[in-house]
Amino acid sequence: MQINVKNPKLELVFKYFEEISKIPRGSGNEKQISDYLVQEGKRLGLEVIQDETLNVIIKKPASPGYENAPAVILQGHMDMVCEKNKDVEHDFLKDPIELQVKGDYLYANGTTLGADNGIAVAMGLALLASHDIKSPKLEVLFTVNEEVSMEGAMNLDGKYFDGRYIINLDSEEEGKITVSCAGGVTAIVNIQKELKDITPKQTYVISIKGLKGGHSGIEIDKKRANSNILMGRILNNLSNSNVEYDLISISGGLKNNAIPREAEAIITLEKDNEEKANDVVKSILSVFKNEFKTSDPGIVVEMNKVQEVHQRALSEQVQDKVIKVLNLMPRNIQTMSADIDGLVESSTNLGVVVTEDDSIKFEFATRSSVKSLKDDLNDRMKLLADAIGVKLELEDDYPEWEYAKDSKLEQICVETYEKLNGKKPEIVAIHAGLECGLLLDAIESAQAVSIGPNLFDVHTPDEHLDILSTERTWEYLVNILENIK
Repeated sequence: MQINVKNPKLELVFKYFEEISKIPRGSGNEKQISDYLVQEGKRLGLEVIQDETLNVIIKKPASPGYENAPAVILQGHMDMVCEKNKDVEHDFLKDPIELQVKGDYLYANGTTLGADNGIAVAMGLALLASHDIKSPKLEVLFTVNEEVSMEGAMNLDGKYFDGRYIINLDSEEEGKITVSCAGGVTAIVNIQKELKDITPKQTYVISIKGLKGGHSGIEIDKKRANSNILMGRILNNLSNSNVEYDLISISGGLKNNAIPREAEAIITLEKDNEEKANDVVKSILSVFKNEFKTSDPGIVVEMNKVQEVHQRALSEQVQDKVIKVLNLMPRNIQTMSADIDGLVESSTNLGVVVTEDDSIKFEFATRSSVKSLKDDLNDRMKLLADAIGVKLELEDDYPEWEYAKDSKLEQICVETYEKLNGKKPEIVAIHAGLECGLLLDAIESAQAVSIGPNLFDVHTPDEHLDILSTERTWEYLVNILENIK
């Protein structure tokens, strides 16, 4: 891979990015990348800590003249979201990410790129390996399982750190300093599977594809279509149109923190109902194309015959519950902030629907920058679940990151940016979840900011990294470190 950059040090950043792209590192599968980071830290002759959760901390002594400067914690997560296009053959448990340079952008070949947050890992390693960058003592923290549960940050022991300045490198917009983010929780709805015997009929697959998807925090305000919600509307429209059908299974989405791009439902119906069902599907496709003509112009809905023969289907009661969960549970933006213009305050994303052996499972990512609103969403979902007669469980609750106005670290970052660019950066809060809230809980009296280069379409196979922005962000980070004395 050949990437043209002006700064020779950035060649080292992309060298490391190419190295880690060869290592499978989907959430929950970080042992290999964690061990690689340990080995690389030891190869560089640095102090390395690998905790029981597989978080890795690599410490580098202060540069001459910086011995009395406050230590800095640089942090990113080593896992990545694993999404691919349906027609792409790729095993995320063993295959490397295939990198492609297109102009000034770095892509993968039909899969997520993993620059979220692999670019932070690469920058951290490049700083550790560099001998001519002036900096205070560095404590570079690589956490695990950020994309699913924030398990690494949740289990982090603050005793390992001397630093009280935390620079998180998981932001995705250059020129912005993130100082606050939403907290979140995973809400899981389970419908116990009940089957009924049916007379074999013609089987059809209803599929939704062609959606853009995206990050369920950062892109939730772009009004993009959610394939799971759309499938719920299709099934409900079929029922309301008196099309008698039996639901065999339903699936959609891969990660609860990604807006799902595809969904599929398998149904059976009598041949006499085929024309009417097709008319309903074609009609609702026209509705979807109108509603999402700006955000998802490529939407495709198809109903195709398949040769499968089914003698059992979901019971009427279970089918009814599936339709109600898909159509009634809170979805998308719930509230906007009254204090910060344009900031989504609370939302839910139905990211995953899967038919398992004994149940149908629905996974929602709930986010809010106000804890009471997150609690209110949880309470409302519980009320609805009880009314529908399904089970709701909450997992992986993580705190919001509250803004500490005008912290010393923020001042240093603002002044450094202004000197480099002749203008002030934008101070922002985001609706996505960052690990900073958990890090601040673990490390007493710490301050935090988050920065990063321009990244686009994260959590989708269209994810791409702006190479020139990465170069500028690297220079900015190096200058921040030099200015902490």
